[in-house]
Amino acid sequence: MKTIERAVVLLSGGLDSSTLLHFVVKKLGAREVHALSFLYGQKHRRELEAAAWQAKAAGVTAHDLVDMEFFGALMPGASALTDAAVAVPRLADLDSKELSQPPTYVPNRNMMLLSVAAAYAEARGIPDLFYGAQTQDSYGYWDCTPVFVERVNAVLALNHRPPVKVHAPFVWMRKAEEIKLGLELGVDYAHTWTCYRGDAVPCGDCPSCVERAAAFKEVGIVDPLMAT
Repeated sequence: MKTIERAVVLLSGGLDSSTLLHFVVKKLGAREVHALSFLYGQKHRRELEAAAWQAKAAGVTAHDLVDMEFFGALMPGASALTDAAVAVPRLADLDSKELSQPPTYVPNRNMMLLSVAAAYAEARGIPDLFYGAQTQDSYGYWDCTPVFVERVNAVLALNHRPPVKVHAPFVWMRKAEEIKLGLELGVDYAHTWTCYRGDAVPCGDCPSCVERAAAFKEVGIVDPLMAT
């Protein structure tokens, strides 16, 4: 991608979005970066603590936390991430049918967050909006695919003024590739949170933990969250 001046970055505090934030600041050279994090009814806030740390480390212009906790209440039973009555599954326990859209999928989450973020960007005259979709999520999360990004941009292009453009520069990348890039950029992965459970340490067996562990193993280094 070309160098950009101003950007909005969706920042959950996970591995993907934290790497993306540093990529936008350090690789794309954005001088004004607004990080947006969301309360959408998720069960825990460990990621948000990491998001605040990463925003400060990257030296963003602003880090805003958007309160949309009502969203989780609208979807009883729909997601293991937002309903206390739905257990977060072990990856090993999911069959092929469940993997096509796992219990950890949150209905229309990315569309909702990107819509709010696009409004935030448009109101400030910021043309570029980034989120951390990556290819390993595409197996079960349709809102992390190249075609999703393409069609969201087609809708935003209907704007009567210069539209906000959504970018997902990691959409063709695997997590191991992201980690390699992040290490080059100086990302401190000890201050990220990936686990779907909000315990003191990562559970190690939820889908997100398993993918993260495999990626660090592929890179050939110990995950700093597991080393402490």
